[in-house]
Order: sequence, then C-alpha cells, then structure tokens
Amino acid sequence: MSDTQRLDQWLWHARFFKTRSLATKLVSGGHVRVDGTRVSKPAHALRSGVTLTFPQARRIRVIQVDAVATRRGPAPEAQTLYTDLTPPEEERPAEAKIERTGRPSRNDRRNARLSKQGTLE
Repeated sequence: MSDTQRLDQWLWHARFFKTRSLATKLVSGGHVRVDGTRVSKPAHALRSGVTLTFPQARRIRVIQVDAVATRRGPAPEAQTLYTDLTPPEEERPAEAKIERTGRPSRNDRRNARLSKQGTLE
C-alpha cells in the first residue's frame, strides 16, 4: 500500500464530500490549504500527518490526516482517517436567530415604525 494519496480522492474517501467531483472542484478552485499552503491541483500527493484547511457548510474545517484510505467505506471507518481540529462554533446571539419569512405583518410594521420614533422599547 502506498503512503500517499490524491487530495481529492482522500477528501471523498473520508466522506467530507458526497462525490469526488465536488472535492475536485473545491481543490481546483484553490479553496484547500495543506499545511497552510494553498493547493489548486486535485492530484496533490497527500500523506498522513498533514493538516488540511477547507470550507464546508458555512464553516472552515481544520483536519489532521491520520491515514490514507484504501476505499470509501462506511462513516465509522472514514472517521478513523482523520482528527478534527476545527474549533467549536460560537453561539450566535438570540436576535440573529429570529427567522422572518415573507412579508412583514401589520404588527411588525407598526413596531418597526414606533421603535424608530423611540416610543417603543
């Protein structure tokens, strides 16, 4: 077994991306860093012990490669290939969690108008 593997193939084997073409597109776009150096070739040789940094699902993932993969197995097997060094996500304030859909209601418009005037607290 070889001690290196293609970067896009490893990302797919480790189940960070649903398809290998998605992993290839991310690497080709220059969005992946290997030990802090930007990589734009999907065939970049990846060894165990390196640190990967890439965006995924609106956050930045920091991953340490522990082993190269021989196949794309089940999720528990894929999780043995890496150590997740991503810092925990910060909790957003309660105001940012308010979800508005569609047009504002009559009360929403009234409250917005009164808060601008300073009469509503």
